[in-house]
Amino acid sequence: MTLMLASVLSSAEAETAVACGVDIIDCKDARRGALGALPLDEVARIVALVAKRRPVSTVVELPHDVSHARAAIEAAATTGVDFVKFALPMTPDMREVVDQLAPLCTKIRLVAVLFADLGPDFEVLALLARAGFHGVMLDTAHKGRARLLDYVGVSGLGEFISRARALGLSHGLAGSLEAPDVPRLLVLEPDVLGFRGALCAAGERRNALSAEAVTLVREMIRRPHAPAPRYGEVDHIFVRDLVVPVEIGAYGFEHGHKQRVRFSIETEVYRDIGPDDMRGVFSYDVIMDAIRIVLAAGHVELVETLAERVAESVLLHERVRAVEVSVEKLDVAPPASVGVRIRRERAHHHGAQSAILHVKTGA
Repeated sequence: MTLMLASVLSSAEAETAVACGVDIIDCKDARRGALGALPLDEVARIVALVAKRRPVSTVVELPHDVSHARAAIEAAATTGVDFVKFALPMTPDMREVVDQLAPLCTKIRLVAVLFADLGPDFEVLALLARAGFHGVMLDTAHKGRARLLDYVGVSGLGEFISRARALGLSHGLAGSLEAPDVPRLLVLEPDVLGFRGALCAAGERRNALSAEAVTLVREMIRRPHAPAPRYGEVDHIFVRDLVVPVEIGAYGFEHGHKQRVRFSIETEVYRDIGPDDMRGVFSYDVIMDAIRIVLAAGHVELVETLAERVAESVLLHERVRAVEVSVEKLDVAPPASVGVRIRRERAHHHGAQSAILHVKTGA
């Protein structure tokens, strides 16, 4: 289950977030950059107002001196927050910093933040896990320039999540995320998705939270036991003639290099009966992400296998009723192409969707 985190800079914003169903309240001064810290007295007021209705996290700006950093984290913990976050310094003394902070992990749930736009090394995740850190988030340092997905593709984010999960680290994604990013990221099943700007009036992170914007994102991240969405007619969402270099082929000469492959994918998607906004949209980005995720796994021998994996990835989205995938190799006998076309459907049982697939192949 993916939780929604909202960064707030006042007790009034915290109350808005709680009222709109946000899962985690994050105390942060968005006016002071990516991880600007709020005064501890304001953090304490937010903790008191939330009154255990939701977990609360806060940001600490680490001083360069490690002993002062420990003192800052301990002071933040006295406010009663559930988690303390800080930007992990990617400096030569980073390992020393982690080692010095490790003793705090027995009493404080520490979350290290890595910045996607500053070239993070995911090898550090093992170090954090050994030190006893509670979790790690991937964010962006420079707000307003680009979104998380502009720096790290879906396959790279999947690698980050897989590594963190294998190490037992709670993990989250943030970084100027917008409503259209939600369905693209939910398929990766991160523990947390964090937001600020997308929840604010006019999409400006320095503005106050907008209850309408918070509700939109909240409803895109469905919670367990939430009412099932009402689906109506079927739309056809497609990506056609997308040519990508792919490592594919069963012959020996086809290994070790890429050849051109053309994808054409059409999905039958249930229209969401509801507001006319992003809650009702199934984006073609989701289809292209499915291709990227599959290709990131490396060499594929058969076009049939490639088509099957793409279809399975698209069908992870519950609104997809059926998908038709065409995969063509363009360099085998140009100007002709060779390949396969398959159709996969989601079965229905008692009016509910299931993950059982009916196999239908076409040529």
